Amino acid sequence: MQDHTSPRVKEGWSGPGRADAKIIPLAPADDALHIKVGKRGLYEWWYFDAHLESGHTIVVFFHASNPNPGTAGKTGMEIVLLRPDGSKLQVFIPYRKKDLYASREKPEVRIGKNYMKVHESSSGLPVYEIHVEEKDIGCHLTYTARVNGWKPGSGRSEFGSMGYFAWVVPFARATVRGTVTDGGVVMKAGGTGYHDHNWLNFSFARIIDYWMWGRVYSNRFTLSYAYIQCNGKMDRHVVKALMLADGREVVMSTGEFEFDQAERVFSPRAGHAYPALLGITVPGFLSLDLKVKSVLESVDMLEGRSALLRFIARAIAGIRPGYFRLQSDFTISVTRKRKKIRESGSTLHEIVILKTQE
Repeated sequence: MQDHTSPRVKEGWSGPGRADAKIIPLAPADDALHIKVGKRGLYEWWYFDAHLESGHTIVVFFHASNPNPGTAGKTGMEIVLLRPDGSKLQVFIPYRKKDLYASREKPEVRIGKNYMKVHESSSGLPVYEIHVEEKDIGCHLTYTARVNGWKPGSGRSEFGSMGYFAWVVPFARATVRGTVTDGGVVMKAGGTGYHDHNWLNFSFARIIDYWMWGRVYSNRFTLSYAYIQCNGKMDRHVVKALMLADGREVVMSTGEFEFDQAERVFSPRAGHAYPALLGITVPGFLSLDLKVKSVLESVDMLEGRSALLRFIARAIAGIRPGYFRLQSDFTISVTRKRKKIRESGSTLHEIVILKTQE
């Protein structure tokens, strides 16, 4: 199926086409502060996750300015902890603007007692340290990157008169070690992690129907992808971005791939359907198949919100936001130096839906 494109959307690819012929390494400033904190309508955050050997998943946001409705513009910490028994803890702790320090030269952020910073290593890949210390919940984790940093082109896309959105990935894959605190109980933690960084100057939800995002970790390869379906305000333009690393080296940076969705399954809990099968293809180079094995989270994102906010979202804005976190089996085939390498495994990926897909 042909993707919709709009001349009003200017993606950041260096070319030719919607791809990067040359992959530019990230600079320390790419993961530093970009916005003017406190200026209305500007948002920026640093995202970390870790999938741990204990069966826990922890997600940490350092928000210079939170983009989400209800907390928009607020500085603070957001923490999500998924436990092996399926239970979930999610909290946002607001802070005053003066409690934030963020460097504009390098990845260094402090919010109250919480911090993230980066250390040099002999391998040339960064080592990030994050410390989160809130009531009954927290972590102290070291992320040792296993792949080079990446951004799609300049990392920044323009959406007509709406504004811009920027996305960089300092590492798509890291070895994680440290501790996680849950209910005051400190647990040793080890596993695999990811970190990215976003900033923008408008509410991204104004132009989005849905987006899908995920990573694949096989023995040899690391793949990260995003598929973003814009709504009619941007002529239903589709933004696609994919990174493939062979070992530590990023060998592909492109938006020119085929993205297939099949066998939709409806979730009454989320109020939306998700595709049980996904396929990504770069003809002659790459194919990836994902088959959903379990639904780890299925959420109506308006649940627990005020009646007024639910009415505004559904009756006036015409949205009913839903979220899925899915676990899938994958098979990846990559052609390198005329040799096809095929690997398989299991991975997690996510979907956010603001409007039902057409």
